Amino acid sequence: MSNQEQVPLTVTALTKYLKLKFDVDFHLQNLMLKGEVSNFKRHTRGHFYFTLKDEQTQISAVMFANSAKNVKFEPVNGMQVIVTGRVSLYEPSGTYAIHVSQMTEDGVGNLYVAFNQLKEKLAAQGLFSDQHKKQLPKLPKAIGIITSPTGAAIRDMVTTIRRRSPNVQIYLYPALVQGEAAAADIVNKIQQVNHEHLVDVIIVGRGGGSIEDLWAFNEEVVAQALFASQLPVISAVGHETDMTIADFVADVRAPTPTAAAELAAPHLVDVLTYLGQLKSRLNHGLKTQINFKEIALNRLSEHYMLKNPTTLFENRLLKLSQLEKNLGYSLNEHVSVKKQQLNHLNQRLNERLEQQLTTVKNEYTVMLTKLEMLNPLAVLKKGYAVVTDEAGNAIKEVRDLTVGKEISATLDQGCFKAKVTEVSKEK
Repeated sequence: MSNQEQVPLTVTALTKYLKLKFDVDFHLQNLMLKGEVSNFKRHTRGHFYFTLKDEQTQISAVMFANSAKNVKFEPVNGMQVIVTGRVSLYEPSGTYAIHVSQMTEDGVGNLYVAFNQLKEKLAAQGLFSDQHKKQLPKLPKAIGIITSPTGAAIRDMVTTIRRRSPNVQIYLYPALVQGEAAAADIVNKIQQVNHEHLVDVIIVGRGGGSIEDLWAFNEEVVAQALFASQLPVISAVGHETDMTIADFVADVRAPTPTAAAELAAPHLVDVLTYLGQLKSRLNHGLKTQINFKEIALNRLSEHYMLKNPTTLFENRLLKLSQLEKNLGYSLNEHVSVKKQQLNHLNQRLNERLEQQLTTVKNEYTVMLTKLEMLNPLAVLKKGYAVVTDEAGNAIKEVRDLTVGKEISATLDQGCFKAKVTEVSKEK
């Protein structure tokens, strides 16, 4: 038949033809495949939806509830499995998938091994310990969100927070959440939030994805940054079935980003209810205290002393009189003893002062005598003189004198100036 005579097919006709090919091919009806589980989701009705992949290719897979109930383990992303099933084509979308009837474990993938190894390491270091978990603030003023600025996750969180707590401020810290640079970017944002001190609690997360998509939240640097955070952190990574290292380290793990927003932002109705409960407890406490005080007051008002106050006054007056008598006698005796002690001390003080004065006088006389003996001017009274030149230097020897030199001579009662007219030296 020529091209002009060929009748074009509709998309539906072609799809039905291909589906028939799938359905009648014996090799596609009962085959076994092995690969790594990714994008695993458990439907509320019990169906399994996931992707089966190897290093180069992937195929969509579905396991309906009647078959899934016979699986003895919980499939997780990264797990290596062997499945038995048939390949079929879904007509509305024109996509094909394997309908799994049986599933068994076949070891784990590289990422799953790395995940478990890091999990064991950090658990041994205490990063998952409850004693390090910080409490979320009951009434936060501001919430910081570290996530991608685009996508459904941020929209859902912002919408939820504004609906529940319109007064709470939201600070978005845009971060890469997928790819090789994501881990370092998330760490930087965690450190930035802690440094700025603008928020009371942090939400770190993203929407769902494969184990590869979520791997940034399985990096050790992110885990250490979460552990070092001074602010409480809520992990909100992926869907409820997705588990990452960040979920174990964070102070609180939320199953979804929306749930994280609900944990961080209290609903105004809940806040008002909580305040109402506090008010009721306060009123009850005050009423209880008032009742106790009234009972105590009534008991006191019935006391015989209050009914006969003069009796209390008379008893106190008698005690006061007795104390005055005792005090007067004791005071006089005490004053007498102190006077005697004072007189004795005064006498001893006078004697001591006289002794000290005599000693000081004697010491003064001795020192004055010594000082007089040492006084260089005392010899002047014996007729000696101190001779100095014009510069004031003492002349000790005759050789220091020359005829015509002016000199000064200091005597006992004064001094005079002279000029040398003759110098005689000893022979």
